[in-house]
Amino acid sequence: MKSNIDYSLYLVTDRDVLVDTDIFKAVEEAIKGGVTLVQLREKSIGTLEFYNIASKIKIITDKYNVPLIINDRIDIVRAVDAAGVHLGQSDMPAKIARSIIGNNKIIGISTSTLDEAQKAEKQGADYVGVGAMFPTTTKDDASAVSIHCLKEIKENISIPVVAIGGITQKNVELLKVANIDGIAVVSDILGKKCVKEAAEKLLSNMK
Repeated sequence: MKSNIDYSLYLVTDRDVLVDTDIFKAVEEAIKGGVTLVQLREKSIGTLEFYNIASKIKIITDKYNVPLIINDRIDIVRAVDAAGVHLGQSDMPAKIARSIIGNNKIIGISTSTLDEAQKAEKQGADYVGVGAMFPTTTKDDASAVSIHCLKEIKENISIPVVAIGGITQKNVELLKVANIDGIAVVSDILGKKCVKEAAEKLLSNMK
């Protein structure tokens, strides 16, 4: 399963940016619009609420055969049998996470330098998220990454590279030069009134 993952349009959730909808409808509409991977990110809720949301999202992603990644929480990954986990630089090391969730789960690591990306690959990560590529309001502590650095990372590691951070329909074409495997988007999908159409436009502009 892991070798067949399509990282091209990677949705990262944030309920705070939703417009006149709930997270469940938004995720389904995004998938209908072409989203190929969903990461459930919840930073400020308790374990029970996170589990309940993840369980419902998993039903939706399974319906469309789209992998569900959980941000940070390995316990939630195991509880709902999600496809994998995404970890930041201050989270559990990838090799420790791997020992807990096993070889069949996906592990992604947030990176902003070539050194971090190479370390993630050595520790067994399946992909890296690289950013922030552009100014973003959904993650105010993200380091800025140049397109040159993104290209350098892509050329020097063998696992998939996904760009993240402030990516929109207007600037996504700037990333083509890096030949990356996909883009991760929050606001320019979930913050739009028509989520499905927003995802479709991003895919169209990428191509």
